[in-house]
Amino acid sequence: MQPFIRLHPADDVVIARTQLLAGTSIEAFTSRGLVPPGHKIAARALATGAPVRRYNQVIGFASQPIAAGEHVHVHNLDMGPDKGDFARDYAFGADLKPEPARREAVFMGIRRADGRVATRNYIGILTSVNCSATAARAIAEYFSRRSNPAALAPYPQVDGVVALTHGTGCGMASQGLAMDMLRRTLTGYASHANFAGVLVLGLGCEANQIRAWMESGSLSEGNNLKVFNIQDSGGTQKTVDKGIALVTQMLEGANAVQRVPCSAAALRIGLQCGGSDGYSGVSANPALGAAVDLLIAHGGTAILSETPEIYGAEHLLTRRAVSTKVGHKLVQRIHWWEEYTRINGGEMNNNPSPGNKAGGLTTILEKSLGAVAKGGTGNLQAVYEYAETVQTPGLVFMDTPGYDPVSATGQVAGGANLICFTTGRGSAYGCAPSPSLKLATNSALWQRQQEDMDINCGEIIDGSCSIAEMGERIFTRMLATASGEKTRSELHGYGQNEFVPWQLGAVM
Repeated sequence: MQPFIRLHPADDVVIARTQLLAGTSIEAFTSRGLVPPGHKIAARALATGAPVRRYNQVIGFASQPIAAGEHVHVHNLDMGPDKGDFARDYAFGADLKPEPARREAVFMGIRRADGRVATRNYIGILTSVNCSATAARAIAEYFSRRSNPAALAPYPQVDGVVALTHGTGCGMASQGLAMDMLRRTLTGYASHANFAGVLVLGLGCEANQIRAWMESGSLSEGNNLKVFNIQDSGGTQKTVDKGIALVTQMLEGANAVQRVPCSAAALRIGLQCGGSDGYSGVSANPALGAAVDLLIAHGGTAILSETPEIYGAEHLLTRRAVSTKVGHKLVQRIHWWEEYTRINGGEMNNNPSPGNKAGGLTTILEKSLGAVAKGGTGNLQAVYEYAETVQTPGLVFMDTPGYDPVSATGQVAGGANLICFTTGRGSAYGCAPSPSLKLATNSALWQRQQEDMDINCGEIIDGSCSIAEMGERIFTRMLATASGEKTRSELHGYGQNEFVPWQLGAVM
């Protein structure tokens, strides 16, 4: 097996499969120094200012002369003087392909009375404002299987009671984009299929008034949705006691469920990558993309997100957009982010993070080109705003930040009932009420942090498994997880602290 990986014949770099010492033979040249695993080596001499290609796409420009065999990274590769402002051919719809032949896989899901399909069965406690977070957590803690196992013992079909709290809801305008986004997020969670029942706690005087929120989301109280304020209930302890009583009332109905065969078309998968490395775009991301292609062939939905992490690769999606309107909407979101980062004193290349760079990623262009591989090869059917309800099957895009908790929160609010999360550095993550599958990009991570990972895509780097084979394995694991098999993050108790709605606008 070669000590390097060449992704495309036209590439200017190859990828180190393992750590390479000076003098390692690479095609018609030798490495000129120590190169860490996952990092890039120049496959030919490059002059200052020359574009550098990986995946046969521009990932940056040489900031100084680079010799064949030299390590290519932050010391000699950057976005160029125009910060990556080079021509990209959006060619809307140019790469559309026929829809795949329909297939019919099933999983054992929970079918709600209104026809929605759940992969988990939780009771949720949401808050309208940060001020009610402590009471919400106290209610959930009463039902914790770790601290009070007797509370849920009579309800074996209930996966748990979780408090999803946040740090906003007041100190903000009572109308406008920021409030609309918060309310849309809370509405998505309050109506999520994976919640059998939801309790919403407020303080009473906050900007995000519960009644106004419910009206905006067309929600109404009933047996499975209860709301009240601390100020109306008489204080913290009375609130906790009342909350425990209301949750207890919901538990009997929540427990009266059975898993039944459900079409894989009911699956909405949120796609995430965090703690990425130089292998992400070689192993886990394209393997997840292969699984997404299978999911879509079975009628399911995949939600690609993290707009700052498709920057420089958006043309690969617009070329697959089913209409010019869909393609233009994606480009508009890119332009919004360029302006948003500018007015906040940043730039799109603030990403990759230090950990990404240590793993071999140099520019946002390089990171993005690997990240879009998660979406597979299917047509782009729709583009959604943050936390909008996803209704279109197939591959869709949701505009979110690249920060994983905020991004996945939007996806779950949009209806994602399962998250697939690739990582090369070892992200620790979960996402109640939707289970999160963790995919390691390399075997070293798998061996080091196996208790947090569900699948080792490093076998692709090792040469023992193809991308297509790993895609089949991931799709099979999706079905098993949707059928109730616990993920590593669920076993560790992740999921409550990772609820982070996107906060925009001034804090007042």
